[in-house]
Amino acid sequence: MQKIKNLAYFVVMIVILTSCSEYQRALNKGTVEQQYKMAVKMYEAQKYSKALRLFEKVIPSYRGKPQMERIQYMVAQSNLNEKNYIQAGYYFNRFTQNYPKSSKREEAAFLSALSYYKASPRFSLDPVDTEKALNQFQSFIDRYPDSDKIGEANKYYAELRYKLEKKAFEIAKTYYRTADYDSRNYRAAIQAFDNLLEDYLGTTFKEEALYYRLKAAHDFVLKSTTRRKAQRIKEAIKAYEKLKRNFPESKFMEDSNAMLATLQKEQKQLELVKS
Repeated sequence: MQKIKNLAYFVVMIVILTSCSEYQRALNKGTVEQQYKMAVKMYEAQKYSKALRLFEKVIPSYRGKPQMERIQYMVAQSNLNEKNYIQAGYYFNRFTQNYPKSSKREEAAFLSALSYYKASPRFSLDPVDTEKALNQFQSFIDRYPDSDKIGEANKYYAELRYKLEKKAFEIAKTYYRTADYDSRNYRAAIQAFDNLLEDYLGTTFKEEALYYRLKAAHDFVLKSTTRRKAQRIKEAIKAYEKLKRNFPESKFMEDSNAMLATLQKEQKQLELVKS
């Protein structure tokens, strides 16, 4: 039994070494055709890193030829399987542009978006790849509304949108939290919350954003000089009314009512000074 195991191990090692030597020979000394055949062999054997090295060598010779469609798709798929997500997104997108009549165009469009989705970092980091993924999924949804992937596409789109909404919301809150140290950040916070509400209609952060926008406007009034208070009080009261109109049963309403009372008190004091 041990002899059989040793023989089997020996055979496996021979196959591996032979395969490696064939690959190296094709990579270093093979003709373009040999390199192409070996690239396909490596791809089909799921040795994507090796396949990519060979495809890189043969691509210049196959540009404009029928094989290029297949090569470009395999390059994109190999990058996806190697977790080179940005490269995969780029090559799948290129495939959809270069081969609009391909039977794989729909699949490539979805995989391009999926690749950028996988490259998308947590919400607090640079949103460039998140935005690319969002745009790619939107394009896919618009172009292929009847696709069997539409459910997945909508799910991923919602996740990406939420990530951008959360980033915008946290940036606005950061402006508000730092306004005690720099009063200019009250105005920045108000603008940032307005941008969030305008850019992401129906955002899940709407109630909280309206509340913090009111807090920023309210606190800004208290930090303002008498000359600037009147207009800022009006703006803060409008912020209160907007929150109440949209969320009359808001969990923030008790605190918001207290802020309104403060604003009205400030308004009356200003009127007394003027009279």
